[in-house]
Amino acid sequence: MVKLRLKRFGRRNRPYYRLNAMDQRAARDGRVIEELGWFDPLAADGKQHELKTDRIQYWFSVGAQPSGTVADLLRKSGYDLPERLKKTSGKKLMKEKKSS
Repeated sequence: MVKLRLKRFGRRNRPYYRLNAMDQRAARDGRVIEELGWFDPLAADGKQHELKTDRIQYWFSVGAQPSGTVADLLRKSGYDLPERLKKTSGKKLMKEKKSS
């Protein structure tokens, strides 16, 4: 199954993340299917992220699931999540996945 997850880059105390489509069995910083954008949580100028929304929409259309953090990031950026993901927060997504 494909998951939309963050891959960590940067140095100690200065994180930088890339949003990727990855196999759920891959390690956090492992093999990537496709890069979908980036996220800089410490950016001072206000531009904290850039997303390829058309490709994210494609991955949702073929059944990819976002991680909890990615779902929250997409929601905060104003991205319109698919109907099956709208009613849950990122933490609830993780709990539902573990109980299944």
